Amino acid sequence: MGRSFAKLMPRGPTLLVIGVLAGLAFPALADSVRPLMAAAIFVLVLGTFLQVDGAAFRRALGRPLVSLLLPALAMLACPLAVGFAARGAGFRPELIIALVLSVCAPPSTGTAAVARMLGFDATIPLAVTLLSMALAPITVPLIAAGFAGLALDPLALATRLALLVVGAGALALLLRRQAAAQLARHSRTIDALVLASLLLFAIATMAGVRAQIQAQPATALTLVGLAFACNLALQALGALLTPGPLAERLTTGLILSNRNVGLVWSAMGAAVSPMTALFFAATQFPIYMMPRLIEMLVRCERKEKASS
Repeated sequence: MGRSFAKLMPRGPTLLVIGVLAGLAFPALADSVRPLMAAAIFVLVLGTFLQVDGAAFRRALGRPLVSLLLPALAMLACPLAVGFAARGAGFRPELIIALVLSVCAPPSTGTAAVARMLGFDATIPLAVTLLSMALAPITVPLIAAGFAGLALDPLALATRLALLVVGAGALALLLRRQAAAQLARHSRTIDALVLASLLLFAIATMAGVRAQIQAQPATALTLVGLAFACNLALQALGALLTPGPLAERLTTGLILSNRNVGLVWSAMGAAVSPMTALFFAATQFPIYMMPRLIEMLVRCERKEKASS
């Protein structure tokens, strides 16, 4: 079963689109999968730790681009730029708050897995995600207070992130030391588990979204369009600012655009307004649909290289 599912890894971006649409079309399915979200996130992080080469990961951390510039860009420059741009465009205060809060969240825990699925190097997104998570208890409350007047508990944020990262990291380290040979033999099974977790997460993110869209169809359509525009703008920014081949530039775009809004959402609790909640839900569409477009772009570039 695991091997059969692993064969679908190259079609992972298409499966993610199907997962989002299935969760939207079948609300009962999304609701039933929702309780598995925490476990899916843990498996995503654990599987990425197990598949990333340790030496390559340490080399990535030694690069200033990865250890300093990209985390600062993701956690400070991007949310501030989005906030000031939204103000300059004359957006409503509530919409500005929703935009800024969605972008001040650290990169999505699934970004490294998506990068690997697309054939990119997963070490850089993993390193930047972990470093951004370390910054989040400082930057997220500061930006939330500055733009939204919200008081988020940095200790609660740090605890959530530590439980996820330290727990998955410690288990991965133990497995690498005790069963390295077995892990190498079952690499495709690990890929299958990661893909299954991504698919479950994509379905689960749509829980309650259909009802929100039906209640406010015009607003929902506007927010989905804005979520795609913001995601594309951040992807373009990452691609433009990163030197090197297309794969590295697109990887940076994924890091900057795909955010773990669930972390901020849960930290806000009852302070989440209906519009903010709807926009947070809307951000999930580009996160799980854009990899399919990136896959097509990479495929076109490879064909051009092969023909030249």
